[in-house]
Amino acid sequence: MNTPMSDSVGGATLKEAPSTFNLVMSVVLLAVLPALVYYMWIAATQYDGALPLPTTKEEWLRLWSHVPAPTWTAVGIFAGWYAFQGLLQIYAPGPWVDGSQLADGSRLKYKMNGWFSWWFTWAAIAALVFRKGVSLEAIKDAGEFVYAQFGPVLTTIQIFTFLFALYLYFYGKWKPAGERQTGYAMYDYWLGTALNPRIGNFDLKLFCEARPGLISWVAINLFLAAKQYQLHGMITTPMILVCVFHFWYIADYYYHEEAILTTWDIRHENFGWMLCWGDLVWVPFTYTLQAFYLLNHTHDLPGWATAGIVALNFAGYYIFRSVNIQKHRFRTNPEGLIWGKKPEYIRTARGTLLLTSGWWGVARHLNYLGDLMMGLAWCLPTGFDHPLPYFYITYFTILLVHREMRDNKMCAKRYGADWDAYTAKVKWRILPGIY
Repeated sequence: MNTPMSDSVGGATLKEAPSTFNLVMSVVLLAVLPALVYYMWIAATQYDGALPLPTTKEEWLRLWSHVPAPTWTAVGIFAGWYAFQGLLQIYAPGPWVDGSQLADGSRLKYKMNGWFSWWFTWAAIAALVFRKGVSLEAIKDAGEFVYAQFGPVLTTIQIFTFLFALYLYFYGKWKPAGERQTGYAMYDYWLGTALNPRIGNFDLKLFCEARPGLISWVAINLFLAAKQYQLHGMITTPMILVCVFHFWYIADYYYHEEAILTTWDIRHENFGWMLCWGDLVWVPFTYTLQAFYLLNHTHDLPGWATAGIVALNFAGYYIFRSVNIQKHRFRTNPEGLIWGKKPEYIRTARGTLLLTSGWWGVARHLNYLGDLMMGLAWCLPTGFDHPLPYFYITYFTILLVHREMRDNKMCAKRYGADWDAYTAKVKWRILPGIY
């Protein structure tokens, strides 16, 4: 995070001006990322998972002719889904908890009802699918319907996120007190102009991060499994593995939902197009690529491969979850025992505590290693015929390494000599012995 400057624009805190590279990249990514999602979906559905490389105008036109327009049915699905999840966020039972301390010393309250909402959603989906009775035909029909509407829904949500991000941009302009802005309109649209935009007690960032996108990711997977059954009369072992791994990952997220309040996104990132589009488009429409690929690639796996992939996934899950929970518990109770001992830490000149024991004494971001192990396990069931289903692990590796580098740079600037002492004690960044 850049250090705020003393100047202000319209009463808003003005961050350091972004570099020319960052300004250009924000504009480029606004155009490229939505097109990339379409490209990968088209590759999965129209080119059997192969990556089309057009060389003529006609080939380009043929490729992009598959981009669907929104339909009234898609608009209805979108509106109904988001309204349903919004009502659950507001009315579903769950405790109110305090978030992390803000710069002004205050703490926002968040309603933690994700676990209830997760299971209530599945009950509602089951009731809708089996409204005429429990049958295999109902499962097939549901899979066919969702598959047919996937493209129009994707376009509908793409349009919505651009409009919603415009609202988020003006939200920070209308309520500028204490918010972090750069004064560059396009860059502020990209990153957002407010840290915690809210309508009353309804936190827009938490809702988008934790509700419609995450649950629809898993729902799309399961409907694609139903579509595979409709097409081929079976659901393959690779499809089952992908669906189970993703279902487990998100169910675990909701079980430990309170831990999101100490994450980087909630504590530090403004809420603009980048996070909004990432939550609502990128997650549900690219994290389902493995299931889309497996729809018509009905290969099986030998027992040893299945066992190895399962072991990799749950070993990664154990590292990921235990590391994150350890950090969350330390932040909420710095004197709580870690591995049966009092925690070791460095107290910085700023008053912040840098944990140097437990998992956090092994590497600075061992949770990233667990995340990457799970990501690889999600891709391996697809086999090795095409690179498309390995997009997730490729992108996620780049993302986490870049995030670690950005975090290291920010912390070095923030903590100075204290950070030098910390990195001398905790040498490894993500992978002990290698990086």
